[in-house]
Amino acid sequence: MDAVAFVGVVVLGYLLGTIPFAVIVTALATRGDVDIRATGSGNPGGFNTFRSVGKVWGGVVVLLDGGKAMFAGLIALVLVGDAAAYAAATAAIVGHIWPVWTGFRGGKGVAAAGGAILGVFPAWFVPNLVALGLGVMVFRRSRPAMLLGMGAWVVAACLWTAFAWPNLWGPDPAAGLVAFSVLGAGMVVLKFRLADRDVSASG
Repeated sequence: MDAVAFVGVVVLGYLLGTIPFAVIVTALATRGDVDIRATGSGNPGGFNTFRSVGKVWGGVVVLLDGGKAMFAGLIALVLVGDAAAYAAATAAIVGHIWPVWTGFRGGKGVAAAGGAILGVFPAWFVPNLVALGLGVMVFRRSRPAMLLGMGAWVVAACLWTAFAWPNLWGPDPAAGLVAFSVLGAGMVVLKFRLADRDVSASG
């Protein structure tokens, strides 16, 4: 594997992740009247846009945030290989949550993680949506459902790797899949915990 190419696609993945689609879409939708970072929860992500600006614009942001992470993984897969795909998809989630351009204050990473899964762990994408949906139905709250989805993601990655189950168009299941899943899920959970801490501190 070309180390320079590997590093290059990982950096590209991070940079793609930093694109603040919630900020851009909200500014366009409201003609600059609303800064999503100062509205609602202040989180620059699809769900705050959904609540604060409208369902359509929130949906657009979710698709764009997911798309940037998906493309980061797929570009790396095509240009470099399996390990690079997992690394670049992980980097895209990092970029979304901690973008260098805004003082490392980004979104919570749920949509970006979903897009990354679609790009490099596509076999788990639909089951993951089902797990999240069941979590919402059982717990009636998004936070426990998210935790259930993140945990299921990690367990699924371990199972796919252990049994070498097919991964559709994604890279072959390997240690990189487990690392991607543990890091990706861990970052999303950490971001939620940090957000909760900030809310408690401000209260």
